[in-house]
Amino acid sequence: MDIHRCRFVPFNPQAINALSFSHPPSAELAGRGVPTLRLAVGRANGDIEIWNPMRGAWFQETVLRGGKDRSIEGLTWTLDPPESGPDGSKFPGRLRLFSIGYSTAVTEWDIEQGRPLRHSSGNYGEIWCIAAQPRWQSTKRGKDGKLLPPAEGEYTGQHLAAGCADGSIVILSTADNDLKFLRLMRPSTKRARVLSVTFQDRNTIVAGYADSSIRLFDIRNGQLLRTISLGKGPTGGTNELLVWSVKCLPDGTIVSGDSAGEVRFWDAKNYSLIQRLHCHLADTLDIAVSANGDTVVSGGADQRTVVYKRKDGEKGDKKSRWVEVMHRRYHTHDVKTFAVYETRDISVVVSGGPDATPIVLPLREFGKEHHRKLSSLPQIPQLASSPSSRLVMSFWDREISIWRLFRGPTSLQENVDGQKHRLVGKILIQGEENITSATLSSDGKILVVATISSVKVFSIRRRKGDEKGTLRIQKLDIPSALADEGARVVAVSPDSRWICVVRPNSVTYLARIKPAPSPQEKPQVLTQLVELNRATRHTRYEKASHGTLGEYEKTIRCAVFSENSKIFAVGDLSGCIDAWSLEKAEEPKSSTQAKGTANSDDESSDDEDEQPVVEGERWNLTAAESPIPRLRSGVLLLSFRPLNLVQKTLVTDDASQDSKAESRLMALTSEHQLVEIDALDGKLSDWSRRNPKAFLPAEFRGVKDRAMGCVWDLNETRERLWLYGTSWLWMFDLNQDFPSPEELNASADTHEDGDEPMQISRKSVSQKRKRGLLEEGENERKKANSGAGDKMSLAQSDIFFSSKIRKIVGRDESKAEWISLEKERPRGTDEDDEAYDHDEAYTTNHDSSLAHLRRENLNESKISTPKKQLGDKRAVNGDTPSQKQLVKVADNSQPARRWWHTYKYRDILGIVPLNPLSADEEPQENGDYGSNLEVAVVERPMWDVELPGRYVRDYE
Repeated sequence: MDIHRCRFVPFNPQAINALSFSHPPSAELAGRGVPTLRLAVGRANGDIEIWNPMRGAWFQETVLRGGKDRSIEGLTWTLDPPESGPDGSKFPGRLRLFSIGYSTAVTEWDIEQGRPLRHSSGNYGEIWCIAAQPRWQSTKRGKDGKLLPPAEGEYTGQHLAAGCADGSIVILSTADNDLKFLRLMRPSTKRARVLSVTFQDRNTIVAGYADSSIRLFDIRNGQLLRTISLGKGPTGGTNELLVWSVKCLPDGTIVSGDSAGEVRFWDAKNYSLIQRLHCHLADTLDIAVSANGDTVVSGGADQRTVVYKRKDGEKGDKKSRWVEVMHRRYHTHDVKTFAVYETRDISVVVSGGPDATPIVLPLREFGKEHHRKLSSLPQIPQLASSPSSRLVMSFWDREISIWRLFRGPTSLQENVDGQKHRLVGKILIQGEENITSATLSSDGKILVVATISSVKVFSIRRRKGDEKGTLRIQKLDIPSALADEGARVVAVSPDSRWICVVRPNSVTYLARIKPAPSPQEKPQVLTQLVELNRATRHTRYEKASHGTLGEYEKTIRCAVFSENSKIFAVGDLSGCIDAWSLEKAEEPKSSTQAKGTANSDDESSDDEDEQPVVEGERWNLTAAESPIPRLRSGVLLLSFRPLNLVQKTLVTDDASQDSKAESRLMALTSEHQLVEIDALDGKLSDWSRRNPKAFLPAEFRGVKDRAMGCVWDLNETRERLWLYGTSWLWMFDLNQDFPSPEELNASADTHEDGDEPMQISRKSVSQKRKRGLLEEGENERKKANSGAGDKMSLAQSDIFFSSKIRKIVGRDESKAEWISLEKERPRGTDEDDEAYDHDEAYTTNHDSSLAHLRRENLNESKISTPKKQLGDKRAVNGDTPSQKQLVKVADNSQPARRWWHTYKYRDILGIVPLNPLSADEEPQENGDYGSNLEVAVVERPMWDVELPGRYVRDYE
């Protein structure tokens, strides 16, 4: 594979200004979180990323796009009260997301459609901070000892508190699925900015101001309860301190961080100063507290992340003190914001700042587990290529760039230092919304761009007489039914005859492109649209305590056409895949339908299930009676397996056989389960049945970063699938089955005996050799982490207490035993954990047993030699394979690699192919078809990104 490493594509990751989990931390909750848990990441360009922690996998599901001069400065979630059903059951309340950003408005987002749902603004100052009221919990018990329900008329939802630049605090009500003004609270003194706000309990607000004070209000009547003064600032600085952050511990203790770099603790009852710690060289910007209140984390403008622990007093002293455990610089710039989530098995704190990289830190296991960096780049590649014209398209915010990559030198006489790429086209999209999706056709003549409110189609041609190859880009006139309402995902078929548009509500439409009759004319988009109806499936059950995200899980994440453009498939976040096939049909007698938009539920149609006919063709749902089974997790990417160059010569002119040969759909889930499905039959392919997830290489199953995309590398002897993530590249040869665990163990034994081994993982061999010496370490390594990185070894840990002691009974040291001091957190049988976890042990063993049987049956059925099979099939077409081809197919004395991977690349924005593999290509003299796969690896390392200056430099 020929690789071009490109770093010229403009894409600047934006600063992280806000982080918020959809659920509050709870040390009493069993398991590793709830299914509806999400993390919202707000960036400086107005984008909001929705991450699914997935028990430590961290999958970026979608991005709510912002717009021009927009920024996210604060985020918070609320949970509506559960609704009562007719039979007395409880329906879960809706999880709602709110944001603020350099304006007087609070915005609620519709995460199902990825757009703002409503705004609330008033006659008050610019909003600087926002917080949600704690969830209602019953604390009183009746005579029978049971918790009492809420009183009649008591509001059990969550109000919002927004701090403004004029010193006022606005209370907004979220009742009745709305966002309304409720109350305004303002101190009678000078109007200082409200920099931070939090709730001490459901009725008490704690606010940090820019005038060296902390104020407490009662939201029921707006009364000012207390004003706490922090005093003057340090010598040589300003007199007034800025209280950048306030948080409350579960016992009510107030923790504040100010511009002097101090963290202060205040008593919950008399509001006196308990302790002050000066651990930052610059402003303390944010504070995070653990669920049980024994750990506090602070971040500052000096790039430090400081961890504090509560230390019990000595004998006779009942007062506990806070001490700094350690500090690190995980970020290269300010540590601006934190978000915390905890259960019994997961405990993480996520931090972010101007360096645009989210950092996941272990909270409860701090110092015992590694931290983890999430990618600052989008997990859906914002790239596309036209292999036939060697064009690469990229988009960022409202800008699209098209580059032409030139081939490398073919001889030593050519100029090696010549120009390798050239910018040949650039488009600036009018309007304020950022681009949600853009794609380039395979021939490089059609460009489709979508925002959340509109869709635009452009025609691309080369300018005559322009030696530089500059493109002429013209906007096409498209019907308003296609242009309006925007799109979440767009795609163009390989033959450039169909445009796919996935609306923000995940309704999918197809539009037909009529090719231009001459090079001087532009192609035409027909007015008739085809709405594709998905198969009906049962919705997943959600508990009232989990909350619901509505139809968010049905959000379509990817859409793809087959190589012959006759099959189309989509996949969503719930793991559902639907496919449609293009079939020939007769034109309807009435032509009135062709004048406007047509869909499957048109009133003029006699049969509601009958799809409209466009240019003598109709899209029909495949496997309608038995749809493709739902996968265990969300669909990360889809790709049809193309036919290799030998298979393309074997297929006949029959369209049905052609579609059948290209119906193999490869799907990768967010849990990195590789599944191949026959899109026409709705069943697993033979390859997928023989290769379940348990047979995948252990290194691949242990990859932290999720995959972003894939590239196919096919010729007459191999079928390779290249998967890539932000920091890795992995190759699988699908012509060979993955080795089973039994084969790996047998191969490891063979390797130790000195015989010739099969290709296996070196890591597996080394682990088998050291199994007797490192059995304890291996068992610890297999334990699940707390949501961040894996467990540290004692040699890597900077701060730790010994986890084991040696106990000797009597005088004989040989009878000594090691006793672990770590407290095991037993996994309970709580229903919350069962609702999240699958019965993986049974499923894995069941799939493995079936895979062994299928492999045995396959070996028994191999009667004909590859030479005979190839000769018979080629004879049907009147063609005879060459002798060199037969030798290459039959001779397998040198086994090829089953898989290969590298971590050589960093911060991959995307990988796109540059050379097409034509079916009409003639074999070369050595019997090979064409050349190697040529791709462009677009990297965007953070050291190439322009970041703002840092405030503190003297410590360096």
